[in-house]
Parts: sequence; C-alpha cells; structure tokens
Amino acid sequence: MDSLLSRINSPADLKELSVAQLQQLAAEMREAMCRLLGTRSAHFASNLGVIELTLALHTVFDFERDRLIWDTGHQIYPHKMVTGRYPLFHTIRTKGGLMGYPNPAESPYDLFVTGHAGCSISTGVGLKCGDDLLRPDENRHVVVVIGDGAFPSGIVFEAMNHAGWLKKPLTVVLNDNKMSICQRVGGVAEYLDRLRMMPLYSGLKHELYRLLGKVPLVGDSMEKLFDQLRDAVKAGMLGGMLFEELGFHYVGPVDGHSLAALQKYLRMVQQYPGPVLLHVITEKGHGFPPAEKDPRTFHAPAPFERVNGGEVQFRNGASVSYTEAARDAVLAAMEADPRVVVITAAMCQGNMLEPVRDRFPERFFDVGICESHAVGLACGMAKAGLRPIVDIYSTFLQRAYDQIFQEASLQNLPIVFMLDRAGVVGADGPTHHGVFDIAYLRPFPNLTVMAPADTTEMLPMLKFALQHDGPAAIRYPKAKAERVPRPLNPVCHGKGEWVRPGRHGVILCCGALLGTCLQAAELLASEGWDFGLINVRFVKPLDRELVLDAVRKFAVAVTVEEGVLQGGFGSAVLEAANDAGLETSHIRRLGIPDRYIQHAERAEQLEELGLTPRAIADMCSQMAAERGLVRPIRPAKAIP
Repeated sequence: MDSLLSRINSPADLKELSVAQLQQLAAEMREAMCRLLGTRSAHFASNLGVIELTLALHTVFDFERDRLIWDTGHQIYPHKMVTGRYPLFHTIRTKGGLMGYPNPAESPYDLFVTGHAGCSISTGVGLKCGDDLLRPDENRHVVVVIGDGAFPSGIVFEAMNHAGWLKKPLTVVLNDNKMSICQRVGGVAEYLDRLRMMPLYSGLKHELYRLLGKVPLVGDSMEKLFDQLRDAVKAGMLGGMLFEELGFHYVGPVDGHSLAALQKYLRMVQQYPGPVLLHVITEKGHGFPPAEKDPRTFHAPAPFERVNGGEVQFRNGASVSYTEAARDAVLAAMEADPRVVVITAAMCQGNMLEPVRDRFPERFFDVGICESHAVGLACGMAKAGLRPIVDIYSTFLQRAYDQIFQEASLQNLPIVFMLDRAGVVGADGPTHHGVFDIAYLRPFPNLTVMAPADTTEMLPMLKFALQHDGPAAIRYPKAKAERVPRPLNPVCHGKGEWVRPGRHGVILCCGALLGTCLQAAELLASEGWDFGLINVRFVKPLDRELVLDAVRKFAVAVTVEEGVLQGGFGSAVLEAANDAGLETSHIRRLGIPDRYIQHAERAEQLEELGLTPRAIADMCSQMAAERGLVRPIRPAKAIP
C-alpha cells in the first residue's frame, strides 16, 4: 500500500481523501510518531489521541482563512505533520528543529506560541472580535481545541461567560480523554464523566421527550423499554446544562476516533450562529496498547524501544534528579511533622509526587490546573495552623502572582513554594523555562528566596523553610543532581558560605550552577588565576555582609545565575553595592539575557548562555586582564 503521509504537503491535500484513506493516513501517522518519539522524551500519548480529530478539523474547515487554536499545545504533533512540516518532523524538540508546541515562526497554521493551559478560549474570542471588526465580510470561523484537564481553569469560565454574552459564532472543541497529566479533580471532572454516559440528541431533545410521553405502552417489556428511552432523553436534555447556562449550545458526546462522526458534527457546528461546544471523547494513547494501558506514564515518557509482544522497554538514566531529591525531602518533612501538607496543580507526575500522594493521601491536595486556587488554598491552610508546601513548576507559579502578593506575602503566612524546573528546561522551550522566578519574587516583602547548590542542601533548606515564620521559596532545576564536594554548613536565614578562597577575584553563584562555577575556578587556577567562590544560598535576604565584603576586597567579581539578569540575583548584588556606595564597574553578571531561549538540550542552552565552566572562566580571565591584574608564576596563598 502506498504511503499517504509522504504525499500530504498541506491541509488541502486532505480534502481529496475519502474516509477510508483518512483512516489509513491516521494509522501511518501513529506509526510515524511511535517510531520517532520513542527515541526522545516528548509528549506522546496526548498526540496519539487527537489524530482523527486533527484530520477531521482540517477536512471540514479551511485554516488558511479560518482560525485554529490549540490550548496548551502539547497535542500539536499531528497538526504539524499535515501542515507541511512532516519532512522536518524528525527534528522536533531538538535545537534548531521544530518546537514541541505551536510556533507561528514555523507555519501560518500556528497562531500562538503556547505551553500553559487555559487561555485558548479567551484568545479565540479576541480573534473573533478582531475579525468581525476588521474583516466582517470574510465570515471566518474560529475553532478552539481544549482538553478536559485544562477546562477547569478559572480563565476558561471567564472567557466562556463573555463569549456567551457576545453571542458570536465560536466553536470550542472539548477534547475529553478523561485525564490531564495526572488524574483530573473536582466538580467539572465529575460533570464531564456524567455527560459521557448521555446519548447525543442535540437539537431534538425536547421534541423527542414530548413525543415519547404520548406513546401508548404495550406489555411490561415495552413499558420498560420506553421508560428507559424516556429517561435517556431526559438525561440528554440535562446534558450540557452548565454550558448552555453560559450561553453555549452543547453538542455531544461524539466519538473522537470516528472520522465520519467527527466530520458530521463539525459540519453541524460550523453552521451554528452562536457559540457552541462540541464534546469529543478521545482515548489518550489511542492505537498504541502500552500507552492505552498506562497513559500517565506515556504522557511524556523517557526514551523507549518496542520489544517482542508489543511491550516497551525504557532506557533509564543513572543519577538522581533534583526533582527526586525534592520529593524525598518533602516525604521526610511530612513524616516528621503531621501539620505539613502538600498542594500541587496537576503536577503530581511531573514533580514525582506519587509516593507522597500514596503515603499521605489525606494530606495531599491536587487541585488541577488551578494555580491561583492552589496558592489561595495554601494560605487558608496556613492560617488554620497547617504548614503547606506548594509543589509547582516555576513557570506555572507566575499564574498565581496576585495570590502570592495578597494572600501569602501581605499576610506573612508560613507557606513553602517548591519551584521545580527553575532555570532552563531543555526541549520544552520558552513557555516552560523557569527563569523569571527570582525577578518576580524578589520585590515582595516578607518573602524568602533560596536556591540549593546541590541536593545535599535540599532537605536542610526545606526544614528551615518549614520552621520559618513567613513565606519562603526554594528553586531548583530540571537536571540530574550533582554533589559539590565541601563541608555542609547549617542553613541560616540570609547567610551564604565560602566554598573556595581566592586572591584575584571572586565568583558569586546562585543555586545549582555551583559545581559548574567550581570547575571554572579550577580551570582558572590551572591558568594562573586564583578565583574564590561563594555559594550565596539566599537570594533574598541577600547576605550583604558576605557579598559586600567580597565586592570590596576583590578586583573582579562575577555573579552567576540560571535566571533572567533583569531583576535577578546579579541585580541584587549590584543594588547592594550601589546602596553601600561601592564602585561597581568590576562586577559582571552572567545569566539569562533579555530574550526568550529556544528549545534545545539543556546542555546546549547553557552553552549558548555562557554558563559553562569554560565560558565562566573566560569571562573571569578577561575581566582580570582588563583590570590590569598580573598572573603570578606560582599561585600565592589565598584567603577569603
């Protein structure tokens, strides 16, 4: 059988295919994804689940003129394959290759760079308003695809409330695969579960119910049959009531793997004159049995290979990650203090919290993709006397900024923010880098910000934070753990430590790049330069005594951080020096410049940013030369 996938250069080619050919194409796309994505860590099961939906959307609508928005965007792979990017699909999530999320720089079929959940309906309403004002004669359709995991986000209901009031045509496709990354939680999840059990009657519900009430019943079996039919239609009438009350016409549920059904109902909603929600039921991992059995593991699995019998074998890494070290510290804290509770926002799997959930189910709270609520919930718990830990990705805490201000910082409540994925994160790219947290947390009074240099500092910092009378954040990267050889000093509020003495200059390091900075100091020593090294531990409050003494004493001072330079740790050092009336021309900052860092391997990103031992050493030696320092023939004895 000839390959269809290799012949698809644009969505226009799909419109020439029969349903049978589209089914063949779907099978080819699944095989291509399984073959490629098994070789790298990528979003897997969610993409397998939307292949038929993607094909149906592109055969019914014309997205050269119509608008298509993918909420979150991690299920974008089939869309990329049929919009002219299949020849480059092997480059996905690699440096210089296709992004694993929508990217307008790649294709006009991608409208927004996304990666966070929930905003798609808002942007869809905005597009519709803009098209109606600027292009009223073009009658462009706007289609939004959003998953059931993202659906409970507060912004979703804000947008639906507005869209229902505007009454403009808008199609929202609810991709319901019965889970997000982790198990869905809350009333919306239960509501969707009930809707799945209801038959589809669409616009004829009321009339059918009225007619069935007039049918004469003959015999017990017929009476039972019509009672069941009447109950089913009544259920269909109630189905979608939540959406109808918001002003959306509800259609569904529809089988998300039946191309014929999808095309039928997409054409139906295409003609509807107002906002409509099409409820589509899909299976995460559809067509790949291991992913169907275990969709959570296959959400974004480690590289794997298929073995005999259709099973898979994962290629496991050797060393422990910062995420695992943080998880173990949380478990230890919960064992030691019954007041400690953990809150996460649909990141149970990503933050490796399953053992926490299983060991302490009554003290573990997964609120779904509702970060603002997560922080507000933690504040209420803290006020009641608990010691809450909000375990969350750094980039997602941004979504709760007002709650950090009013509920946490202003009240000075004892809450701990465990910020996973702080710094650059590799292939997930700019929407997932946790590079802003230092800059956006530093301005808040009462808030303490810490950065462990290695995993040995994780538990001591968490213990300190849980005993501290106020909010505290601990930031750590998505990386394998390093152990920096040094004596482990007690963690004291606002105190850093010397790791290595020096004579010519000093490197001041914030967080998990300490091992990198130590290697840089060793490179410098081999070249005749003697640089000391400070592990600051606390970004806020900064150890002013330690930092200012180093800035005064040394002719060269270089700050190193895995965060944005604007408002970051290096800025804190410059501010402290300026406030003390010190000269600052000998201070240089290394970190994230004022631009978004594109997807690549984490090591490639650090190299691009000059955050490698060689690059840091070169900056230090260049500064030393500029300052007129002379390398001794033999390194002199150095003291801090």
